[in-house]
Amino acid sequence: MRIKKHQILITSALITNIFGLWYLSSLLNCANSKAKEELSQTPEHQKRTFDKSFTIIIREFEDFDNTVSEMVAGLLDWSANMDILVVADNPVYPPLNLPKSNRVHYTVLNAYPENPSSLFKPERLIRSEYVLFVPDGVVSIPKYSFLQMIQILESASDSRMKIVSGGIKQESVQCLNIDFDVLKWSLKYSFGNEKLCTGYKGQQLLLMKTQDFFNLSHPFTRPFPESLFIQTSLHGWKVLHDSSIFVLSLKLHFKDGHNLWKHKKHHKERLKLMYKSFGIKQVIQPDWKTEWYGCSKDTPRCFGTVINDMPEYIYAKRWTPPCCLKNLREILKHVVSIFDKAGVRYWLEGGSLLGAARHGDIIPWDYDTDIGIYKEDIDKCKYLHDVLSGPYVDDKGFVWEKAREGDFMRVQYSEVNHLHIDIFPFYPKNGIMTKDTWFASHRQDTEFPEHFLKPLTKILFAGINASAPNNVKDFLELKFGKGVIENPRYPDQHLVS
Repeated sequence: MRIKKHQILITSALITNIFGLWYLSSLLNCANSKAKEELSQTPEHQKRTFDKSFTIIIREFEDFDNTVSEMVAGLLDWSANMDILVVADNPVYPPLNLPKSNRVHYTVLNAYPENPSSLFKPERLIRSEYVLFVPDGVVSIPKYSFLQMIQILESASDSRMKIVSGGIKQESVQCLNIDFDVLKWSLKYSFGNEKLCTGYKGQQLLLMKTQDFFNLSHPFTRPFPESLFIQTSLHGWKVLHDSSIFVLSLKLHFKDGHNLWKHKKHHKERLKLMYKSFGIKQVIQPDWKTEWYGCSKDTPRCFGTVINDMPEYIYAKRWTPPCCLKNLREILKHVVSIFDKAGVRYWLEGGSLLGAARHGDIIPWDYDTDIGIYKEDIDKCKYLHDVLSGPYVDDKGFVWEKAREGDFMRVQYSEVNHLHIDIFPFYPKNGIMTKDTWFASHRQDTEFPEHFLKPLTKILFAGINASAPNNVKDFLELKFGKGVIENPRYPDQHLVS
């Protein structure tokens, strides 16, 4: 049987292909064996990168100028084992062009009445052990960054270290010390150089455990990560920034000047809303510049009508908002200046004198200031005299009026803001200072010998040298009882104990 030439060629080709397939299969088996061997030697935290251990969250971006769609597409190409969640306050307009994938999720936080509330809860979409927050503009992340960040987090010897921060190439971050004094409604920032910080200023990646993230009261509040660091500081948690971890590329946006202006404007608005939500009235920046987010002459005071001498904020375990204290000091200085010029004899009364004796300032939870005057001196001061005919607004915007509660006067911060100082007219009667209106709920509201006012003395109070009775300790113990200076207490202690 003759074998034709073309049959020989076909047979040779088949043998060559079979050999090639066998050789390729051997190479693949070898590679797979090596990969399995390497994986078996990999620490447990690195093995999890092959599972669904991470959810990438994109939270901080602007509707009108962002790279979110491009980011998501790039991150999808990078890894097949991560979910990506885009979180917005409201439906983004213009709409995002996100890739169609069961690993890409998009949700908004503000619920619409026609939809169930479950649609607006991002936690239902996060089932991973870790969350990684990525700033707008990141289009690729080195794989080793995840492994390194998780290794740092899980091997931390300090239990306070709950967040790992990675940088953005050509972007610097600064260590922040964050002191949120809830009692005083105050937030203070300062720059630090510690290994562990309470936060960082600047663009960064942030990795933390999902369980820790959802233990926060307002986990998705913007601006982010400012809101995150404020909340974690209350838990005593720390952040470690590793400068060796950084994203290689960052797509720049806000190239348009108008968009940059809009972004800055919206950022300020979000800060204001965040501070209001968190109950922050005063922010002290690292350069010691103070920003106020509480009441002013153009807004109502921070609390409502006071009942039983106990302001509402005491029940919330807070003291008088610092903006209110600042404004009360301003009223006091204004009134005292006028009285001094007019020759009106005045003295600190009640809780105001008590605050002066304790620490030279308004009691931290007090809601007004009190002074007494000689009733016969009313005619010396035009403002006091004119008040008898009706309310009077002076050239500084302070409102002088006769109190509705009785025979005394009041000076309010403004027509809108009713923070005030009460002015009680006393007169001598057989050597005793008395007046015509008394308050049963004020234990200190009592008569006293006139000799406490002869002579008047000076005491430091709220930044000024104010007039006071001549034996402050005895005067206060007559009014409040023994040991009142040394033993601070709320007006009705049993209600909050």
